[in-house]
Amino acid sequence: MTHTLDAPRAEPVDRAQQRVAQLFAAQQAAFAAAPWPDADQRRERLRSLKKQVSRYQDLLAEAMSHDFGYRSEAESKMLDLLGSMLELDHAIRHVRRWMKPSRRSTELLFISNSIRVEYQPKGVVGVIVPWNFPVYLALGPLVAALAAGNRVMVKMPEVTPATNAVLKRMLAEVFAEDLVAVVGEELLDPNAFTSLPFDHIVFTGSPAVGRIVMRTAAENLTPVTLELGGKSPALVTRNYPVADAARRITHGKSTNCGQICVSPDYALVPREHVAEFVEAVGRTFKKFYAGKTVGNADYTAIVNERQYQRLRGLLDDARAKGATVASCAPMPTGEGRQMPLQILTGLTPDMRVMSEELFGPILPVVPYDTMDEAIAFINARPRPLALYCFSHDAGERDALLRRTHSGGVAINDWGWQVVNHDAPFGGIGNSGMGTYHGVEGFRELSHGKTVFKRQRLFPIDLFYPPYGSFVQRLALRFFVGRADAGLAARTTPSEHQA
Repeated sequence: MTHTLDAPRAEPVDRAQQRVAQLFAAQQAAFAAAPWPDADQRRERLRSLKKQVSRYQDLLAEAMSHDFGYRSEAESKMLDLLGSMLELDHAIRHVRRWMKPSRRSTELLFISNSIRVEYQPKGVVGVIVPWNFPVYLALGPLVAALAAGNRVMVKMPEVTPATNAVLKRMLAEVFAEDLVAVVGEELLDPNAFTSLPFDHIVFTGSPAVGRIVMRTAAENLTPVTLELGGKSPALVTRNYPVADAARRITHGKSTNCGQICVSPDYALVPREHVAEFVEAVGRTFKKFYAGKTVGNADYTAIVNERQYQRLRGLLDDARAKGATVASCAPMPTGEGRQMPLQILTGLTPDMRVMSEELFGPILPVVPYDTMDEAIAFINARPRPLALYCFSHDAGERDALLRRTHSGGVAINDWGWQVVNHDAPFGGIGNSGMGTYHGVEGFRELSHGKTVFKRQRLFPIDLFYPPYGSFVQRLALRFFVGRADAGLAARTTPSEHQA
């Protein structure tokens, strides 16, 4: 079979919006007709998706490389596709158990009755996908939504048309559009998607756009899961080998050319070890990529010219304000965008690299003198999506975990907390809200419905009017206790009025 990477022609705006509205209506009607797929149906849908990812792996990797200008096939398969398969395997194994009602305990007052929580599909879920991992960040929420029994509409990014076309074809082979539908660059106005009255929206992207999505969703009281980003710190402590920390942080900043929401944004390093750390980062990068990035099959490019120029602007701003910029390999010339890792020292707070999320191969190195100073530096900034702690001291690690907030943490490495799918993935504060992955993702996209059942002979009528019976007074005395008889006398007139 011959495959093509050509994206479909963009439809007129009004026609694209009309099609999206029709798809949404079709999914609503299909959900109303079959609102509670059983475990076998859900597992079969997930198995079909898994089979398609395996079948289409080469074409998906090729499409992503086409959209990026160049993307390492190994990174596409290890991160986008392997991550998706791990998440699918986990959901297939556990969805039957997740679906079982959760038995809860009644209050003593209602003893002998029963209460449980049933996890009901919400309905139609909208998924908004970013460009940096267009397959993994489309399929991850899709897996959680299908496991929870929902119908799903996926909005792909406009800058990945080749990937969008392949993904749409892949999914259409196994799912009717009233179950899973994909729209992409043909929908020029994103508000046409987010303004639909979804039963839940999962958005992955920047905090700025996340606020817009949240405001639009609020018009329909649609709940949202926001996976955003921020400046994720990597803290290297004095008891940890500098070369090892540098190796792992370098990997985090160069994988996908640093275009990862959980990539280490900046490194906090003991002041006396900064020079050693910078040298180790440069040495490691050269070893990873044989001293060059341009034409290197293992190194991904910046996704487009706009993002490339944004990163160049950040570097120019830092240089102009006194920073030292060390490039780990020659910068691309001409049209290439395989930007090598740039190490920045001599930083000041007014530099853009110290306030903006970098989302690229730029590594500011911030010196510190004490742990308290490092923790204060982290806490003075918005809460990040990830935090990386390099320490062999358990007390030191525990202090950092208790005194800082972040969406997730990796100790002595970076990023791997995301691809362990039995644990939730999500942000906090400026880095997002809500989670998916694992049972938390299933519950995020389900409605936990409490079901109370009164036993036939339970005397609940004793609590009906008229009030003041002996049983009612006894229950209040037992559960509420005695009032302070003198409290009313001590209450001031202004408190009465309030």
